[in-house]
Amino acid sequence: MSAATAFAAARARPGTAFVLMLALLACNPAIPSTALAQSSSSLFSATPSIGSISPGSGGRGDVFGLGGGMLAPASQTPLVPTAPLAQMPAVPAGQVALALSARFGKEAHVIEGGLTWRVYSAKPEPGGGFKLIKEDKSPAPMLVLPAGSYIVHVGFGLATAVKPVTLRGPTLREDFELPAGGLRIEGRVGDVRVPAGQISFDVYKGSQFEAGDRRPIAEHVMTGDVVVMPEGTYYIVSNYGDANSVVRSDIRVAAGKLTDVTVNHRAAAITLKLVGEKGGEALANTAWSVLTPGGDVIKESIGAFPRVILAEGEYRAIARNEGKVFEREFKVVAGVDGDVVVTAR
Repeated sequence: MSAATAFAAARARPGTAFVLMLALLACNPAIPSTALAQSSSSLFSATPSIGSISPGSGGRGDVFGLGGGMLAPASQTPLVPTAPLAQMPAVPAGQVALALSARFGKEAHVIEGGLTWRVYSAKPEPGGGFKLIKEDKSPAPMLVLPAGSYIVHVGFGLATAVKPVTLRGPTLREDFELPAGGLRIEGRVGDVRVPAGQISFDVYKGSQFEAGDRRPIAEHVMTGDVVVMPEGTYYIVSNYGDANSVVRSDIRVAAGKLTDVTVNHRAAAITLKLVGEKGGEALANTAWSVLTPGGDVIKESIGAFPRVILAEGEYRAIARNEGKVFEREFKVVAGVDGDVVVTAR
């Protein structure tokens, strides 16, 4: 695995215990930034679209077992205040109007889209769960509920917040803080952008240099996806192909900003061929192994024209066909795709 080199240019998920829900209120610490130089600009337009993780998928970090989401790439227009709250609805006797809104921070802009609001009963069910009372996906809902105690949960991508509320009447306004930002990643080899589908990214919380095993908070993120997460420091594991071209990069996500990160791989795409003679046709049903000079197996495959993406360096190709073994040493230069031809003699 190669060391990290990434260049960031920014335009700009219930546990059954009540204490676990309250812990979400402080789950977004700001971690000191590491080496990457980044700048940011506004995260979303007034009406961002929501992507592919559906409710009920039980993604990692979802306190109530309901999925977060990814946002489609956003336009880079500044955030503007939300429209005034809708006209106050008629509130029947014994009920209370609950007005909800969320911001990127105490003094920050209002979040104008991509929010999922869920209101739960404050009293746990016999099985330990909490009954869902109401769900709403509007930016600033006005909910009319019977007087009593509830737990309000708001999700914005992978960022969440929870707050207990007691409704007495006639109206309660609650403003949530969600210091979250967006992350969009792409890979390059030199000045050439790696095509979508050939590269994917796993995102972990904290720095790659911190001790301990961790699970990714987002896996198999594709080029162009925007992942919304709490502000802080993260590291990316970038996998170009399925061999050894892996790059780790520390990055920082800022609240209310979209951070674009470019990960630079020093690698090339190599096509392997076994021929009977120079200029001859590639032999089918050939079993291939690509090894390092020290004998470590990097990639194995079968076929006449297997294609493998390899990090820059020296290798040995071993071809097995009809009980015979042939080999050749070769060198990979970053950005220089090509063929490695082994002659069956």
